[in-house]
Amino acid sequence: MTEYTAATTNEADKVTATATDGDAEIAILLGDTPVENGENATWAEGENTLTITVSEYGAETDYTVTVTMTPGA
Repeated sequence: MTEYTAATTNEADKVTATATDGDAEIAILLGDTPVENGENATWAEGENTLTITVSEYGAETDYTVTVTMTPGA
């Protein structure tokens, strides 16, 4: 499975992805905006789409995480 969901408030804004292989590289996009791994993201109210691309040994796998921020949070 490469599609996930999560819920958040504006209080929780750090995005961290950890690959099980230390040689893997990770790229994170919030919509079309790059987010540095371990840094804060700016959530919009409602659904936000994170795309996490893991590259290792010449292969890439994309993971999609739909993060829903509660309105008014």
